[in-house]
Amino acid sequence: MRHKKSFNHLGRKSGHRKAMLANMASSLILHKRIETTLAKAKALRVYVEPLITKSKEDSTHSRRTVFAYLKQKEAVAELFRNVAPKIADRPGGYTRVLKTGFRQGDAAEMAMIELVDFNEAALAAAKPEAKKSTTRRGRSRRSKSSAEASPTAAQTAKETPAKEAPKAEAKTEVPAKETPAKETPAKETPAKAEAKDTPTKEAPKAE
Repeated sequence: MRHKKSFNHLGRKSGHRKAMLANMASSLILHKRIETTLAKAKALRVYVEPLITKSKEDSTHSRRTVFAYLKQKEAVAELFRNVAPKIADRPGGYTRVLKTGFRQGDAAEMAMIELVDFNEAALAAAKPEAKKSTTRRGRSRRSKSSAEASPTAAQTAKETPAKEAPKAEAKTEVPAKETPAKETPAKETPAKAEAKDTPTKEAPKAE
């Protein structure tokens, strides 16, 4: 009976299922990416991720335990030599499952399973994000620097009225220049005085 056996049997007996998952896990470790059905990809993820965690401790016991599941020396060597150093800092989630559509023959849902740390395209796309974060930090620093520079601007704004004061004095001087124009009647007064002198000269003629 299958009481409380909730995992996917994949339509196979236990021996066939274990052999298939061992072959798929070895192919995933060697090629870093394989394409299969979505159900098999999900079952493979549960099968291979504990083995990758086991590879973080490079010991004879770990190698023998992993070899009991994979059954391929080349896959075990690749796992401990190349894969384990890259996933050493990752606490889990070593694989990624991506849906790719439906198979043409039987319309089975297909998927691609890959190792996260070996996808060069995803790693290259993650690099500009780090650059954006640095630019954001730079902008924050610039904003801080502008905020620090703002008191100097306020000081210059306070200093500008002191520089404008001479301009106001120059405007007050403009009426001083206009006063000579008002003094023109003062210049005319001598002419009037001469005009007054002329009758005094004509007075003796009248006598």
